[in-house]
Amino acid sequence: MVTPVLTDRAHLWKLAATVVDPEIPVLTIEDLGILRDVEVGADGVTVTITPTYSGCPAMDAIRDDLLSVFRREGIEDVAVRRVLSPAWTTDWMSEDGKRKLAEYGIAPPSGHSTVSDPHVTRGPIPLTLATRCPRCGSADTVEISRFGSTSCKALYECRACLEPFDYFKVL
Repeated sequence: MVTPVLTDRAHLWKLAATVVDPEIPVLTIEDLGILRDVEVGADGVTVTITPTYSGCPAMDAIRDDLLSVFRREGIEDVAVRRVLSPAWTTDWMSEDGKRKLAEYGIAPPSGHSTVSDPHVTRGPIPLTLATRCPRCGSADTVEISRFGSTSCKALYECRACLEPFDYFKVL
């Protein structure tokens, strides 16, 4: 017999959405846009996630955290499915997630990915002339390294406040 909580997709989504990214713990997997679906079937619950890139080392920790969240609610029959297509894009990040990044000291992605929907022609691609410092707001910044603490981020330095900061790259 299926319990009512197992058939309430909205409740199950909310449970999954509480899982935080282990690399950026102020963001949930919903904020990042990697939580793609929660389905209820005869075999239990299937949670679908898409990694930020195919080799993302955080996916095993996220899977384990998802299983733990559901087990704490007494839901044992849970499968976590990883899908690589369509590929994750920063366009999937929530505005709330971008705000949380800035408050945490990571410059959020600016602009939109050109690959988010290959069937849509967006016209001219806007260029980002500067990455704003998440600490002081200055646009007088310089990229130090194309790769920061994770592959999704670049390392910048603010010339105004002299603080280094990560920038979450548009992907």
